Amino acid sequence: EVEFVESGGGLVQVGGSLRLSCKFSGLSFEEYSMGWFRQGPGTGRQMVSCISSDGNTHYADSVKGRFTISSYNAENTVYLQMNSLKPDDTAVYYCAADRYYCSAYGWPKYDYDYWGQGTQVTVSS
Repeated sequence: EVEFVESGGGLVQVGGSLRLSCKFSGLSFEEYSMGWFRQGPGTGRQMVSCISSDGNTHYADSVKGRFTISSYNAENTVYLQMNSLKPDDTAVYYCAADRYYCSAYGWPKYDYDYWGQGTQVTVSS
């Protein structure tokens, strides 16, 4: 059974930082790339970032230079460091896994093989 334990969301002021964590089990990081997507109020899913087990990463244009994804492979954990947060970053953030390889060219934008329950991030102005 695939499971995700997400944490780190919360309420932060504009310009602040948060670090999301996702500990996953039931799948192999070598077979799946990991990442995050978000869904804001009244909006569809948006791919935020992804990482492969060999360290390739990809970011949505809207978060480049502000967000950093990383992983601790030995603990099956993926992190998303979010800096310089803006009100538009307000959303539920979901940890996701997909067999599609994460590369500099991209990752699925709307559909994933597995995803977690999500963690709320609210940026207040």
